[in-house]
Amino acid sequence: MTMGKRTQSAALEVRLLREGIIESRHIVQAVVSDERGRVLSVAGNAETAAFVRSALKPFQALAVASTGTLERYDLSDRDLAIITSSHKGSLEQVRQVFNIIWRADLDPSALQCPTPKDKRSPLEYNCSGKHAGMLAVCQQRHWPLNNYLDRKHPVQQLIITKVAELLRMPAEEFLTAHDDCGAPTYLMQLSQMASLYAVLASSNSLDMERVVRAMNHHPTMVAGDGEFDTELMRLAPSELVSKAGAEGVQCIGRLGEGMGLAIKVMDGAKRAKYAVAIHLLQQMGWITPSVAQSLSEKFMNLGKYKRLEVIGELSLL
Repeated sequence: MTMGKRTQSAALEVRLLREGIIESRHIVQAVVSDERGRVLSVAGNAETAAFVRSALKPFQALAVASTGTLERYDLSDRDLAIITSSHKGSLEQVRQVFNIIWRADLDPSALQCPTPKDKRSPLEYNCSGKHAGMLAVCQQRHWPLNNYLDRKHPVQQLIITKVAELLRMPAEEFLTAHDDCGAPTYLMQLSQMASLYAVLASSNSLDMERVVRAMNHHPTMVAGDGEFDTELMRLAPSELVSKAGAEGVQCIGRLGEGMGLAIKVMDGAKRAKYAVAIHLLQQMGWITPSVAQSLSEKFMNLGKYKRLEVIGELSLL
């Protein structure tokens, strides 16, 4: 990761206003990097570290796109989109995950993600697409299925090796922990997350271009109706690629320009990251005022008596 200097500037603040009176505050850090790893602008500290969580899923999907697994099992862009997803467990989404399992000649019992409370199958878990993709790669490569979540398993080593190559750093330098679904997740600087999304959006790789195309063409698979990633990619088709992560992480890439945005809400609040994303996307000209207005009505106006406002801007380096 190339950085000209250690950066520190004012973090952003998200305020919850109840009839114009401040009720709550969230502190948010954000970074814009380019595909070469250079930090372009920052609010807060570009070196702040956080677990990337589900914002890693488009890169975990590269294991499927780069190994011939899509071709071997005749998987479609809809299948690839659900592999990147944090879905809502709708019937349409669950059927898409099952399609991957069925085509790879696997059984849903091979999925090692949890079964959601009051649900019947791990297929309904929000990360089941990612797990189905990992299993399909294992099936195609004749790798063991029973321990595919182990950090040293070949499919997990394939994933982190690809991420490390994109960031131009050794894979063994990443600190690893288990995500809620049981798969490995990695501790990264915000500047690194932003750089990953800059590379993803750069169209320099056919595999990454296919992942982005799948997400853009099938945004409902990526999250679901009414969810931020889905609504943003619907409103800005073929312009942005967007993926949320838990605990206040949000990453967005500007297609064709090699620029990525990473956001971290320090207290993990979901509502704050969406407010900041809308605020910064409009500031940078990545979305039009009309798109910003439409998103604001969904994600910043929280009801008749309360709304969110964002204080601060990105600082150019």
